[in-house]
Amino acid sequence: MPQNGKNLTLENVTIAFRNFAGKEDTYNREGDRNFAILLDEDRAAQMERDGWNVKRLKPRDEEEYGQAYIQVAVSYKARPPKIAMITSKGISYLGEDQVELLDWVDIEEADVTLNPYEWAVNGKTGVKAYVQGLFIKILEDYLQMKWETYVEDNRKSQKQIGYSSTENDIVDAEFYEVRGELEAAQR
Repeated sequence: MPQNGKNLTLENVTIAFRNFAGKEDTYNREGDRNFAILLDEDRAAQMERDGWNVKRLKPRDEEEYGQAYIQVAVSYKARPPKIAMITSKGISYLGEDQVELLDWVDIEEADVTLNPYEWAVNGKTGVKAYVQGLFIKILEDYLQMKWETYVEDNRKSQKQIGYSSTENDIVDAEFYEVRGELEAAQR
């Protein structure tokens, strides 16, 4: 069992095989939300010694061993995980109905805390990884940031001059031109 059953925190991980939506495919049952974390050899060896269910991809042409990884389950059945998306605008915590957004984002950096679950089936044992906390910094698009900043700056300047876009801000007024006063002022 990993470090006396304690959670394991991994920083700056590489996430692969994302299925936060829980869609059915060749390698996944419908409703099973999960992702994989790619592991370096030292981390993989330590986690294997600790009983984690470390797997390997098929080796490429000249590799002796394939890339090590661990499958991580995302479950909301017992205790929901804390999953957050971080952008230049701040931090957004994602619930079960929003977490599938992570299937499509470009990830700049990710930190994860794994909650180990010991299992035993047909004489085999191991440790399954469940996500307890996942913090993902999004790689933001330059043009998106540029134009979001432009829109935000314009909203701020409109608020400063008293502009409000609510329907309740209707002014009942009449405009009329006073030619005589205007012409006199221009002379």
